[in-house]
Amino acid sequence: MIFENLPTTPRSEELIDKAFSRASRAGRAKSGLEAQESMLITAANILSDNLENVAVAWPDFGTVDPFYYELADAIVDVDEVRKSLSEVMWASRQIPEIRSEYQSKLRNSNLDTGRKHRKQAFARMADIVEEVEDDLLRIGEARDALKNLPDIRPDEPAIVVAGYPNVGKSSFVNAITRASNEIAEYPFTTKGVQIGHFERDRIRYQIIDTPGLLDRPEDERNDIERQAVSAIEHLADTVLFFVDPSGDCGYPLEAQLELRDAVEKRFAERDIPVLTICNKSDRSRDVDADAYMSVTEGENVDGVLDLAVEAVGFEPDIPPSRQE
Repeated sequence: MIFENLPTTPRSEELIDKAFSRASRAGRAKSGLEAQESMLITAANILSDNLENVAVAWPDFGTVDPFYYELADAIVDVDEVRKSLSEVMWASRQIPEIRSEYQSKLRNSNLDTGRKHRKQAFARMADIVEEVEDDLLRIGEARDALKNLPDIRPDEPAIVVAGYPNVGKSSFVNAITRASNEIAEYPFTTKGVQIGHFERDRIRYQIIDTPGLLDRPEDERNDIERQAVSAIEHLADTVLFFVDPSGDCGYPLEAQLELRDAVEKRFAERDIPVLTICNKSDRSRDVDADAYMSVTEGENVDGVLDLAVEAVGFEPDIPPSRQE
């Protein structure tokens, strides 16, 4: 996952202390103006390199898959993070300029003046780092918020399951993925998203249940959750909408179909098929559906999976065979 390995972001005070203490050690190994220059170079390199590392460790948001971009933007303000990364990169480039300026001054100084120049350089470098203190904090908070996003792969076909709670979605994901299913968490949901995988014709499919997002009407979602649903639109290749006509789930069929219609309308904007799946068909089939199934009874589970795979219609890019 693209945000998983982002390094810890140092605080400005921590970075300054690190640079100047290393510089002090470097200075003790030499004497005279050479010691002052060694301290200057050591501090500048540590500050510049660490700031640059913070900025370049992040992916270019302009090339991030739309799914992860919108998901990230639902959790942190991507525009603000980009501005902060730009500010930190600016700071990393200012430090070497200060180093070069004071290196020239040191070479034309006596020891006392050289020591003053080195201290002036340190003060200016510290000012630059402190100037981006808020940016470093923002980047660190964004990193902490994004590093545990679920590992969902936008390049693999994805089937999203939707529907009110207790209609059998999790049971279905468990049944078709068996031991390979996993639970991960979106930071903005109260329950973990369930991600399963299965293979058909050597193609790996992801099947994803997102409790807290597609299990209630749009007007009950907050802004962050709405944007998360927008991210899922970029991910889904098809949606299985589960209904329970028996009403055992605790929601009347009319309400379930209203939610289904809203999901259909939303995903239709991206031409993503939404299939109506009647679960608990051993208790009731009193609904017009694309397929009827009972997970608990093991009835037509594979048939629903076949229907989903057909709706996805995934064709892998196969390189043309080399001509002899």
